[in-house]
Amino acid sequence: MVHLRTLIFTIVMFPWMLSSAAKSEYMEARKPKTDVSISDYGDLDTDSAVAPKADELPTCLLCVCLTGSVYCEEVSPEMSNVPALPKETAYLYARFNKITKIKNKDFADMATLKRIDLTGNLITEIEDGAFSKLPNLEELTLAENRLTKLPMLPTKLISLNANFNKLKTQGVKSSAFKKLTRLAYLYLGNNQLEAIPHLPESIHTVHLNNNNITTLTDETFCRGNNTHYIRSNMEEVRLDGNPLLLAQHPNSFICLHTLPIGKYH
Repeated sequence: MVHLRTLIFTIVMFPWMLSSAAKSEYMEARKPKTDVSISDYGDLDTDSAVAPKADELPTCLLCVCLTGSVYCEEVSPEMSNVPALPKETAYLYARFNKITKIKNKDFADMATLKRIDLTGNLITEIEDGAFSKLPNLEELTLAENRLTKLPMLPTKLISLNANFNKLKTQGVKSSAFKKLTRLAYLYLGNNQLEAIPHLPESIHTVHLNNNNITTLTDETFCRGNNTHYIRSNMEEVRLDGNPLLLAQHPNSFICLHTLPIGKYH
């Protein structure tokens, strides 16, 4: 009888004991682990938590790359250099970043480039060879930077926009545009120029407003010794905002279709 009772007790209690032990083990595993030290995980690379800089990221991860076009506008983290471009890039838009300098190597061997827009950066210097070896570059926008001089420019350039810089006369040679026989649109407004550089016959539009230009000559736009000369391509000239009295230079515009636009005193 005693053995029978023992057997019945064992049959009833053993499953309960197993269940209780399993529950205790489960609850212990769920307890939050405290007092964890760095040694519990070995040597951690603390630098891996630091966000990578723009220069360390692949261009097409940092920017938007479409077929032939790269858009790097207001990049975060801040972009301070021109990124490495895919070889087939024809159009680069790197506006409103923190680029400070354009180097010769930035566009080396980029024969496909047709348009570069660097508006709204902090560019103070452009090395002379940065653009001059781009055989197909037609449009270059450098507006809203801090340039005091222009670099050498490619001969096929059609449009140059350098409005809102700090360009000075000594930084823009009188012959800077002489060999640019396709240049049609030239924007040099809101700078510190005191003289007007030579303008090629191809020019359609030239904006020189809000500079420090004080004088003109009969040769600035026309040919003073040729009263029959007509500058047929030039359609728009802006000189407003300069310390210049147009009335003192009546022969400076006789070859143009229209007088300079803008408000003059």
